[in-house]
Amino acid sequence: MRRTKTMLMGDLLEEFFKRPHIAAKVAEGRLPETWRSIVGDWVADLTTELRLERHILHVRIQSSVLRQELFMQRDALREEINKRSGVRLVNAVIVR
Repeated sequence: MRRTKTMLMGDLLEEFFKRPHIAAKVAEGRLPETWRSIVGDWVADLTTELRLERHILHVRIQSSVLRQELFMQRDALREEINKRSGVRLVNAVIVR
């Protein structure tokens, strides 16, 4: 609450969501849609598990060929997820 300078509710919410802890939680909640936008609909449909634990993304894929391809691209996936999230959300990607 301020007495001298009023703030718009939108500005207040924008400031709130920029806090690192809050921004990370929001990015974690958006992880399934971020994953889909990076890998595409077909790969996302073959993804049976997408779990984030201690900044390690665990991905389970049904197709062995696709699993091998994503394993080879895990560093690029990590970088793209962090870029699109706007925070350092993932330190490593484990593909199973």
